[in-house]
Amino acid sequence: MPDMSASASLAMTQLATLAKEVDEDKVTPGVLGFIVFAVMALAVWGLMRSMNRHMGRVEFTEVPDPKADSEDSAEATGAAKPQQG
Repeated sequence: MPDMSASASLAMTQLATLAKEVDEDKVTPGVLGFIVFAVMALAVWGLMRSMNRHMGRVEFTEVPDPKADSEDSAEATGAAKPQQG
């Protein structure tokens, strides 16, 4: 198996020379950064539109609880509820 440390140190020395050539004040995300940001923005917009469409299709009707109805009728007639605890 070849020694990977030699190739890693060679790659680091080449990258270090490239880093010296780059002016830190002029580094920008460039066209690729804009394209990635635009694709992510379009994806979020599409997902939100889809979510709104799916939420609009949901029909929620609450089913009355039979226990709550019996308790309400007991209170209306004056019957005492058993004390808890």
